[in-house]
Amino acid sequence: MIRYSLRCAADHGFESWFQSSAAFDTLAEASRVTCPVCGSHEIEKVLMAPAVRPTRKAQPPEEPARPLATPASELEQALQMLRRQVQENSEYVGMNFAAEARKIHAGESPERAIYGEARLEEARRLLEDGVPVAPLPFMPQRKVN
Repeated sequence: MIRYSLRCAADHGFESWFQSSAAFDTLAEASRVTCPVCGSHEIEKVLMAPAVRPTRKAQPPEEPARPLATPASELEQALQMLRRQVQENSEYVGMNFAAEARKIHAGESPERAIYGEARLEEARRLLEDGVPVAPLPFMPQRKVN
């Protein structure tokens, strides 16, 4: 695994992990790497310092680093609140999102709020067919062991 510091065309900086350099290139070319702030697909790698472990004799930093779970800005707090509301008030249907959205729209499944994952082409076809869907500004948290 490799971690890259990335920046979008709107100058939003963020980090992400990839299986390899080639995996990043493949995903970026397919517009599968997006900015978590604005959703831009125009992403570039930026120079980053290597992670180096301090020696045992090194003193701990004066100010502890902020935990990842603590939001740093109002935007991050708003995104966390939106994620919480979506998760509490809708059903996660995973990769079956496009099929389930079509069933609900056609009246074949009970009407309810759902969220999940869809490929870009699937989402585009849903919109073209008049199915009311919208992208979320975050990725669903997958349940893993």
